[in-house]
Amino acid sequence: MITNRKHLGWYRPRNLPHFDSPRLPQFVTFRLRDSLPVGVASLRAGETEPAYRRRLETALDVGAGACWLSRPELAQIVRDGLLHGCGHTHDMHAFVIMPNHVHALTTFRENYRLCDVVRGWKSYSARRINAMLGQNGAFWQREYFDRFIRDEAHFERARSYIEHNPVSAGLTNTAESWRFGSLSGVGVRPDEGVGVDADPPRRATSCFFGGP
Repeated sequence: MITNRKHLGWYRPRNLPHFDSPRLPQFVTFRLRDSLPVGVASLRAGETEPAYRRRLETALDVGAGACWLSRPELAQIVRDGLLHGCGHTHDMHAFVIMPNHVHALTTFRENYRLCDVVRGWKSYSARRINAMLGQNGAFWQREYFDRFIRDEAHFERARSYIEHNPVSAGLTNTAESWRFGSLSGVGVRPDEGVGVDADPPRRATSCFFGGP
């Protein structure tokens, strides 16, 4: 259950810093447990974090693993989880459910922390999908990406990337035709400004950290 909790600001849950704030939209990515081989998922010697993130994003679009979310009935469960609590715990600006990963552009409400809401998304879908598949164990990879949005231009780039990910991955000809994305017209609140700070915290704009 998601409950009101104080936001953490900058913190290190494991190895990398994370910024938790209700004032900044966040670009969040989480993936299925088998979506990347260990050799691909590991940070390489001398590899920068932005280069690492781009390499993993490209590798995810190849469609490795079981790709359970290519099944509409399973993708529907994930979408229901993303939109549950929308307007109360978070505001959803854009999302897309790919065969083996999920992107969301979200602003978290006051007292509802990013880590808690993402835990809720993942546990909601994992329990139901594992029951449908007749399996146990981890469904999602424990780690996830998150990156806070710096300004309006960054917001629009992030939204475009998310909504057009199925097209860039060669899964559909138009973003609007992808059934499990925000351009399908299901469940996204109209934006009246993105609510970004004029002077966001001057720290790294992304991290890859262990979560639930």
